Amino acid sequence: MTEGVEWALHSCLNLTWSEPGQAVSAARLAAFYQLPTAYLNKQLQALVRAGILSSTSGPRGGFRLARAPEAITMLDVVVAIEGAEEAFRCEQILRQGPGGRGDVDYRQVCLVSQAMRRADLAWRRELAGQTLADLRAAVEQRYPDTPGNTRDRLTAPLT
Repeated sequence: MTEGVEWALHSCLNLTWSEPGQAVSAARLAAFYQLPTAYLNKQLQALVRAGILSSTSGPRGGFRLARAPEAITMLDVVVAIEGAEEAFRCEQILRQGPGGRGDVDYRQVCLVSQAMRRADLAWRRELAGQTLADLRAAVEQRYPDTPGNTRDRLTAPLT
């Protein structure tokens, strides 16, 4: 998984604390964690294409959540950045091994492939079961100053 997933998740989480209706620029979101603006912008654009964020052009433009935090799962963000493919791709190497056969679909019968698919499914279920709202609530419980501090940083002049 690329660092873009981490950047996208943190940016989306930060946007949950932005003022209602406020668009936040890619430069401001990047400055929050000292990230390269151009690369973060690519991640943000992927989130726009996935319907997670909306964007507005112009001097007061930027990004905001396109849906309520309760309607955005962590899996939504991961898939927007990484794509929907499974993490493990069975290349059917058993076909070339001793006793391998060309007429067998080893993706279906290989125990390694089956174990990896089960793990991938469990990972996706876990991410699909946690929304930005859940994550926001957990952060607010553990770090109650975060919402206000984040809003302040998102509205402070860029230096």
